[in-house]
Amino acid sequence: MFLSMRRRLNLNRVALPTVSLAALLALCLIAPVTTAAFDEEDAGGARPTVVLVHGAWADASGWNQEVTALEQRGFPVLAPANPLRDLGSDADYIRSVLQTIDGPIVLVGHSYGGAVITNAAVGVPNVKALVYIAAFAPDEGESLGEIEAMNPGTQLTPNALTPRPYPLVTGGTGTDLYIKQSVFHEAFAGDLPLSVTDQMQATQRPISAAVFGSVSGDPAWKTIPSWYMVATQDHAIPPVTERFMAARAHATTVEVDSSHVAMISQPEATTRLILEAVRSIQ
Repeated sequence: MFLSMRRRLNLNRVALPTVSLAALLALCLIAPVTTAAFDEEDAGGARPTVVLVHGAWADASGWNQEVTALEQRGFPVLAPANPLRDLGSDADYIRSVLQTIDGPIVLVGHSYGGAVITNAAVGVPNVKALVYIAAFAPDEGESLGEIEAMNPGTQLTPNALTPRPYPLVTGGTGTDLYIKQSVFHEAFAGDLPLSVTDQMQATQRPISAAVFGSVSGDPAWKTIPSWYMVATQDHAIPPVTERFMAARAHATTVEVDSSHVAMISQPEATTRLILEAVRSIQ
């Protein structure tokens, strides 16, 4: 999910793009999520809606284990499709979804989804908490390409990606980027079984190359309390970059021994962090 794909980013929490339903069903057989681990989290007061925003090369099914755990505890959950076309328009779309929700919202983003929620939450007063899972948390005027170039380490270099042209609705041609099968497992989800990551690679949703040059607006994390999960084995966004972004946002930070897709490989830790944010506003 990086424009120049020159380097990695570091996060204080783990998270990566989401996966297909088939891949998640297979994974649930390997690492099922139970709510027992979260019994200590009392849910007093009005329950906020938890909105989960996926990143690049994934889809909303990557959140399936968190959806199950949260719904079992009685929380309303929504995991909308992230268009993956342009940071500005993607944020506008997610904002339009948020504006249909009554009551408090805990907004969660993984990977590129973090950049989207950073912009989408602006001007939506009922968003009370932001949760970043191995995610981009850009400042005003930054592009994802610039953030990616802060530190070396990403394995999602240009050679790891397959470009494919697609027609733009306004005319002309855009470029979609896909992760090659030869690098998908190690670069994106190295702590998951190959049987799962092969499905994830085959069903990945591409991201437009234009996203990595899009400039972020005034960040919501300046005014909304934030939580951040750094994935210490992240080969997509370098952990050092994740830590930098988390510290800059003054986020409550946790670290997990995970690949970029912490919400899949570490669902209990991810859910626990979301519940921390929930508890803070109840």
